Amino acid sequence: MVDPATVTDIKPVRRRVLLVTGLSGSGRSTALRALEDLGYEAIDNLPLSLLLEAVGYGRAGISPPATSGRPPRKPVAIGLDTRTRGFDPIAFSRQVDELRATPELRTDVLFFDSEDDVIARRYTETRRRHPLSPDRPLADAIGEERVLLHPVRNLADFVLDTSALSLNDTRRLIAGNFTLDENEGPALAVTSFSYRKGLPRESDLVFDVRFLSNPHYVDDLRDCTGLDDQVCSYVAADPAFPPFFKSVGELLLSLLPHYQSEGKSYLTVAVGCTGGRHRSVFVAEKLGTLLRDEGYHVSVLHRDMSKDTF
Repeated sequence: MVDPATVTDIKPVRRRVLLVTGLSGSGRSTALRALEDLGYEAIDNLPLSLLLEAVGYGRAGISPPATSGRPPRKPVAIGLDTRTRGFDPIAFSRQVDELRATPELRTDVLFFDSEDDVIARRYTETRRRHPLSPDRPLADAIGEERVLLHPVRNLADFVLDTSALSLNDTRRLIAGNFTLDENEGPALAVTSFSYRKGLPRESDLVFDVRFLSNPHYVDDLRDCTGLDDQVCSYVAADPAFPPFFKSVGELLLSLLPHYQSEGKSYLTVAVGCTGGRHRSVFVAEKLGTLLRDEGYHVSVLHRDMSKDTF
């Protein structure tokens, strides 16, 4: 039995609410399925007028917050986009502000984006019809939707560009950032990439490791990756690697508490090399291990190590 005198000392457990939105064809549905697998109650294409009620914010108000003696209500992930009945970016923004101001809820907005030509290709390959293009060119519909959702993108807590991501990469990013553990620190994602294919758009911090010895020019290592022991040994033997890695590790560990104190929930660290297969992969794995050893929840993915596409 809970002593009434100590009730005020019990920290309420907030219900996790994820609002998943973004451009059609950018991976929003994939994210919702991944979140459902993680234990969220997933609701897709919910009418905007029902959003507040869906998270327990109906006319009767928010449900009583859970305490340490009562489990919190199941976390919920709600998909909303231009298909949603009554969708309006301004009204959506107002409701987000209202939910964020509710102490019993922890509300985040996830926005999925992708390049126009990639979205067009996905629609062409699947032969699906864009929700805004019943009787006009696909490019026009994509452009209109991008303009319509611009205010929503600006209020997002987490923006993920899936242009260069495979389905598995997208699922791993979702699992890494939104797992339902009790970790209070920011969720960290470390990704390797190829500079030839551009920087990951979701990156917060970027490290260039092209100065390290390149295994690509060693015949026995060219077809390997940074996950192979012989490549790891080769890169680690570069005299420039130990001081670089020490400095980067110290920098990250000094910055993370400040990001956390400023309310940063998600942080993506990108490590790039020329091809995205050797040096960046090795360094990203090493950083992931370092951060996990310090108690952070970290997901590591390698955007360009394979040729798989979304």
